[in-house]
Amino acid sequence: MAYIQVIEPEAAEGDLQAEYALAMERAGKVFNILKIQSLNAAALHASMALYVASMRGTPGLSRGDREMLATVVSQLNDCFY
Repeated sequence: MAYIQVIEPEAAEGDLQAEYALAMERAGKVFNILKIQSLNAAALHASMALYVASMRGTPGLSRGDREMLATVVSQLNDCFY
């Protein structure tokens, strides 16, 4: 099994601590998908900006529709969402 070094929320500092705080506001926890990007806070920030733009961006699909699409695509890719 692969091992990826992560920085846990209680050890986070600076920009990473700020990203984790935003994650806590959004979801009430810091999910592992964020933690695996913890060694590069700038990459984590960019990843979250893309996510927010995709899930809350321009109108056309509701948030629920976007979540459903993400769930279906994850299922088709055998990924946990």
